Amino acid sequence: MKKLFFIILMFLISYTIFSQENIAIIPKPVSVVMHDGNFVIDAKTSILYNTSNKEIANAIHFFTSSIKEISGIDLKKNQHQEKSINFQIKQIPNIGKEGYQLQITPTNITIAANSNAGIVYAIQSILQLLPGVRTNAILKLPCLTIEDYPRFEWRGMHLDVSRHFFSPEIVKEYINLMARYKMNVFHWHLVDDQGWRIEIKKYPKLTSVGAWRVDYTNLVWGSRPQAKPNDDATYGGYYTQDQIKEIVAYAAERNITIVPEIEMPGHVASAIAAYPELSCSQKFQLPLTGGNYTNISSNYCAGNDSVFTFLQNVLTEVMQLFPSKYIHVGGDEVDKTPWKNCVKCQNRIKQEGLKNEEELQSYFMKRIEKFIISKNRKMIGWDEILEGGLAPEATVMSWRGEAGGIEAAKQKHNVVMTPGTPCYFDHYQTGPEGEPLAIGGMNTLKTVYDYEPISKELNDENKKYVLGAQANLWTEFITTAEHVEYMVLPRMLALAEVLWSKKDAKDWIDFNRRLQPSFKYFDEKGFHYSKGNFNVEIKPTSINNKLSVTLTSEIPNAIIVYTTNGTEPNTLSNVYTNPIVINASLTLKAAVVVNNKVMSVKPAEQKFVIHKAIGKNVMYQYSISKYYMANGNNSLTDGVTGTFAVNKYWHGINEKDLIATIDLAETKSVTNISINCLQKYADWIFLPTSVQFEISTDGINYTTVGKDVNNISTSIKEPTIKTFSTTFNQANARYIRVSAYNLKECPKGHPGEGKPAWLFADEIIVN
Repeated sequence: MKKLFFIILMFLISYTIFSQENIAIIPKPVSVVMHDGNFVIDAKTSILYNTSNKEIANAIHFFTSSIKEISGIDLKKNQHQEKSINFQIKQIPNIGKEGYQLQITPTNITIAANSNAGIVYAIQSILQLLPGVRTNAILKLPCLTIEDYPRFEWRGMHLDVSRHFFSPEIVKEYINLMARYKMNVFHWHLVDDQGWRIEIKKYPKLTSVGAWRVDYTNLVWGSRPQAKPNDDATYGGYYTQDQIKEIVAYAAERNITIVPEIEMPGHVASAIAAYPELSCSQKFQLPLTGGNYTNISSNYCAGNDSVFTFLQNVLTEVMQLFPSKYIHVGGDEVDKTPWKNCVKCQNRIKQEGLKNEEELQSYFMKRIEKFIISKNRKMIGWDEILEGGLAPEATVMSWRGEAGGIEAAKQKHNVVMTPGTPCYFDHYQTGPEGEPLAIGGMNTLKTVYDYEPISKELNDENKKYVLGAQANLWTEFITTAEHVEYMVLPRMLALAEVLWSKKDAKDWIDFNRRLQPSFKYFDEKGFHYSKGNFNVEIKPTSINNKLSVTLTSEIPNAIIVYTTNGTEPNTLSNVYTNPIVINASLTLKAAVVVNNKVMSVKPAEQKFVIHKAIGKNVMYQYSISKYYMANGNNSLTDGVTGTFAVNKYWHGINEKDLIATIDLAETKSVTNISINCLQKYADWIFLPTSVQFEISTDGINYTTVGKDVNNISTSIKEPTIKTFSTTFNQANARYIRVSAYNLKECPKGHPGEGKPAWLFADEIIVN
């Protein structure tokens, strides 16, 4: 009897394991119920469907061609066979237009949905249960019942093809990846300063001139020289209208809507290179090669009526190619200085009774929206379109955090959330050691998975205006298809689950389990992808003047090893189990171990400094940016020194000076004060011009004990950390005031010349 029980138990265990290994669908379905048995797809399988429905016929074609690609089996259609796959469009309550029901028995598969969209998504779920490439193995599907539908209607991915052109084949590959994970909006960024990528028949120079630039792809984006008159413009490309029609149809077959972006009123140096009369200066210029904007016009002239005629003609051709409800018009990062100096723009402000250039931008966007609405379409733009007043029916895409999206939703405008953290996929996802060069920032797989698009600041009435979210892939640093794949995989899968699956169904460990078959699929298809974030997160905490550290990893059940003597951790080093108490100045290094192998490309490293101001309260004359608060208000006294990662441990302040006062809580003997500051040219972060150090016993009367002047050039482009310090005769002090004076503006020759500079500071060390 015991032997029989053991056999039954082992069968149940093996059945459970088999189920889990096969049901690895991403995004996670709403409901999955497993049954006994399998359905085998073979030559005796027939497809059954209503041939009069053209849309479902397209989905059937996609399914049968996919099956043939991976097995060679040419499924019969509407023939009586031993086994059948039935496709049905019928009225099903509670699953919406994109939901589906999937039932698999040993002899039949039934796919039912309210629309073709649901049919397509049921097919994608089936394909995730099958091999990804051609195989001679039996195509076996587990018997199950799935009911599934998405949480959000906008599940988007963006691709910038202006900074670097990608062929139609690469765009189709991008669409295929989106479709596999049930993303449904492809935001195609077709126009920007460095390239115009869409054929407009009425204005041929947009592509003959605006689509080509001098090839400096061997140089980093921000360091590329401008083109000279006799240089050959050989780098670039564009999509013909026929190619666009083909790609639009290809996407539609996979239930993906393409939303084209035609930038305005800024980011249009490519159009001005083709037609200089569209700018305020009307001066000839060559296409931009990269990030050097010196003497370049990048705005349309808002006071020139011919500009609006031009844009209406362009948009007319665009809307003939793209059937999408939304037309994206950009609207971001408009440098309004040319408008301030333009007679036509100033006359427009006066004639329309506008207050300033912000309202001039609003006038521009409202005029364009009126035209778009006349064509039965809707306008969408980046959150800057809020400035000066939002166009009546505009939808806002919130990228500068969520503030713009929250404000738009409160104004009862539809919103797509796409904040830089975590939705900018041009940022690093691990490392950055061992990763391809990126623009900066860090959005890990788990950061993406943990994202919630509906802000707690929105009430129940306003939440309904959040259509969903999308990830953006800007390509200043991305030149190849392999690099595109690497930056979106697997982060796109995490966002797909955020936007499709129920909020309370998210499970990081289970997601990682279901991710493994997708990794196998990527390997089979030859896709480049990040295999995991093996970084260790070092999190310091200072409570009651006692400093301790916790070590965490995104890798489920990872083993973390560490050292505190500066040596490289290995499999024999200390294994982390509990928070580490820091009671002396030291360097901690930590790494992840999987299968007895150190996985971290470079160990996480953090220096800790014990000093007299540890854990003390800090007050600021000017507020620290909410985007760079590090570990909170007292980050300057937490014993942690910053690294070159700008999103860690640094307090950031824009344009204003950093004036920080520390209360030591009691009078102490002091002889030395220092502060660390960062210069990161590419991120508009510069060292202070000087730092002044003061002490006080009463918090009212201060004595200057030293001043340290910066001696590092603002033109240094390599990331640099400088310690500003002063040493003086022993003195008593309860209050320490450190004033770091901001450069105020980005220096001459910098891509942001004349715009506010950032000052980044870290630990104030008092001894």
